[in-house]
Amino acid sequence: MTDILNVSALEYVQMVRTGSFTVSEFLSETLDQIQDLEPRLHAYLSVADEAALTSQAKGIDRRLRSGERVGACAGMPISLKDNLCVAGGKTTCGSRMLEGYVAPYDATVVSRLRAEDAVLVGKTNMDEFAMGLTTEFSAFGPSRNPWNTEYVPGGSSGGSAVATAARECVASLGSDTGGSVRNPASFCSVVGYKPTYGLVSRYGLISYANSIEQIGPLTRTVGDAAFLLNIVAGSDANDDTTLDGGTGGGEMATDYLEGIDDGIDGMRVGVIREMMDDNAVDPQVAEATCRAVSDLEQMGAVCNEISVNMVMYSVAAYYTITAAEAESNLARYDNLRYGYDHVMDGYGFSSYIEEARRMFGPEVARRIIVGGFVSSAGHAGQYYMKALKVRGRITQQIGEAFQTCDLLVAPTVPILPFRMGEKSDNPVELFMVDLNTVTANLTGRPSISVPYAVSREGLPIGVQIMADIMQDRLLLRAARALESKAALGEVPLG
Repeated sequence: MTDILNVSALEYVQMVRTGSFTVSEFLSETLDQIQDLEPRLHAYLSVADEAALTSQAKGIDRRLRSGERVGACAGMPISLKDNLCVAGGKTTCGSRMLEGYVAPYDATVVSRLRAEDAVLVGKTNMDEFAMGLTTEFSAFGPSRNPWNTEYVPGGSSGGSAVATAARECVASLGSDTGGSVRNPASFCSVVGYKPTYGLVSRYGLISYANSIEQIGPLTRTVGDAAFLLNIVAGSDANDDTTLDGGTGGGEMATDYLEGIDDGIDGMRVGVIREMMDDNAVDPQVAEATCRAVSDLEQMGAVCNEISVNMVMYSVAAYYTITAAEAESNLARYDNLRYGYDHVMDGYGFSSYIEEARRMFGPEVARRIIVGGFVSSAGHAGQYYMKALKVRGRITQQIGEAFQTCDLLVAPTVPILPFRMGEKSDNPVELFMVDLNTVTANLTGRPSISVPYAVSREGLPIGVQIMADIMQDRLLLRAARALESKAALGEVPLG
């Protein structure tokens, strides 16, 4: 890897505008990096046409030389999780079901990146339909952790985390339904940010669980996450769940970079006891989190342990609710409206749909079956309605916690990255990896994973910080402070 690629997004913008390198030079190095590392890492499912990317880069260089307006990204290579629609390009969701699907429109976040002259280099690998925590459930093969290719990179936005960590792009956009941005960010030692629900438009995000999922950036620094949030956040007429947190791609009501270096003196921090349970948290992860809390105290924060006892039921509630929503959302894949090319001759209506849906992978099929069961007439009261009640109780308790705390801290993932195949045959054990991340999704709160330490085995450890609804600026400010204390090394790239 050449030194030119070892820059943050904010450094890239400054350096390309001052002539330290051209967009074309940086893009060429990025494409070379992709070519060199993809056989080992498999971060991408598709890379955009090199000639088209080169032409775009040269055009931006010409505008920079002539003093014309160039957008905030200034030709920055950015990747996209393959559940975000890009007009004219494949969007597979990591599934054979959509292997040949070409999106007819851009997702709102894609339009906003284009408007700011981002160079969209490719679509990243993911667990099929975002249902997984390791990227092992991609129909096109797993991605591998750049710190050690025998280990999982996390998921479901694993490809985005790998590409960002391995310098195959400057930053990436993923989606977070129960930790799918923060989990791989922790496992690959990058920043993973889940904004307040509704802060970023979901228009053009292929749905898994509408009431919970949110698009978020994976970046090398906290400042980079704020930079991308400035571009993609804001209300959208195409998504009625969006909040008025800025207009996106234009003059914003909120600048998420403003005050990011102001520190955390006087902030009240709650350390969630149930997310630090000795029986669930790896000792090295617990030790790193305790050091992070100590760092926050040294910088002026007031830290105290708090209890949010409904957290212990969060995983069960999360998987019940998301399975029910997934079962509804994926009903459209009947091979009549969406799907692959499969002959119709010789089938009745129901048998054809049944045969067509065999293209779903086992994890997706499992969640569809569970979703149909827990929301069915005979079982909805026993499962789905109870899960909604648990969600309400967790939301209430988190709201009460934020009456006395400005921030909540915990390990992002309670365990260290694990070997490929180690947990893929045990879904219940795998689901518990989400224990610390699903609460932010169930309650709509913003949450961030900050790369903080490296284990004795050379594996990354991330620390999670959560803030109250629409306190994204405060959260980024705290994350920036913690980032300044992190003890990290260079990614060994396999």
